[in-house]
Amino acid sequence: MEQLDVSGGFDVHDYRHGLKLLKQDRGTMTLANREGFACPSCGDPFERLFITEQRTASFGDPGTSFCLARTDDGLLVLTH
Repeated sequence: MEQLDVSGGFDVHDYRHGLKLLKQDRGTMTLANREGFACPSCGDPFERLFITEQRTASFGDPGTSFCLARTDDGLLVLTH
């Protein structure tokens, strides 16, 4: 299982073969994990990935446990 690498930032295009775009707005995107990538925070597979470059964002009730990963460019919220 490949873990998302956020050590030098995060480029969604590096993982496009296993992530499916579900929603994209100005400065945010939500993707489904179709390849079973591992979370960069806890190492477990995640279900959805929410990425935002905005200072504030609302992503609703995840209804499950989640992890956070911060890069220089934005915040990643990974739901399990």
